[in-house]
Amino acid sequence: MNIHFYKYQGTGNDFVIMDNRDGAYDALTNEQVNFLCDRRFGIGADGLMLLNKHSGYDFEMKYYNADGKPGSMCGNGGRCLTAFSRKMGIEGEKVKFIASDGPHEATIRENGWVELKMQDVDWVEAGPLYYYLNTGSPHFIKPVEDVQNIDVYTEGRGIRYNERFAEVGTNVNFVQQLDKGIFVRTYERGVEDETYSCGTGVTAAALTAAGAEQQDYTIPVQTLGGPLEVRFTKSGERSFQNIWLCGPATLVFEGHINI
Repeated sequence: MNIHFYKYQGTGNDFVIMDNRDGAYDALTNEQVNFLCDRRFGIGADGLMLLNKHSGYDFEMKYYNADGKPGSMCGNGGRCLTAFSRKMGIEGEKVKFIASDGPHEATIRENGWVELKMQDVDWVEAGPLYYYLNTGSPHFIKPVEDVQNIDVYTEGRGIRYNERFAEVGTNVNFVQQLDKGIFVRTYERGVEDETYSCGTGVTAAALTAAGAEQQDYTIPVQTLGGPLEVRFTKSGERSFQNIWLCGPATLVFEGHINI
């Protein structure tokens, strides 16, 4: 199979993307996805996405984790696929697409940032030293004092594979409060390592960083791959609406590969 691919990244969270609106890549296997995402023998990426057709929407987002298995919602992936859809000729100030967790809308700003509307959140588990919630993907949030000195791989893997989460898995985020905003580092399931950024993880961390007041929030977020911003409305003690994940989405290169 000859594949015409594009590589995009959003704050260092990188993806192999193909235009599959003609169904050319419907037969792609999980093993082939895993190979394409391999950083030594393939193209190299945290995940792979297909731009599909879907009735009633501008497109469908089909997402695979780097291990080759179908994944849940990926926030940075959704932003990168939105930028890719513009390159593929899908016009309009706003686009509407369907993903594994339901419908989304997104806007591309003049500065190149892509703003992606996430699903509402109406449940947050608050433990003594953690939070757990789902922002399209499940996320364990652990506040820390010095995020730069955390062994994200070892500590994140220990939580991801503990007795509670081992079967289904969870993403694990270590979050430090800054003077303005938060710094987030993430161990990502499916990649099974730290990624430079995780959109749904950043979103989850920002929601838990809100104050007690029920109001609009804008939370600046720093990741290893660069800055993001999460905007939302807190409407209850543990409920959030109008959630937007905002940040850059950039074409890295395109090419062909035979597999």
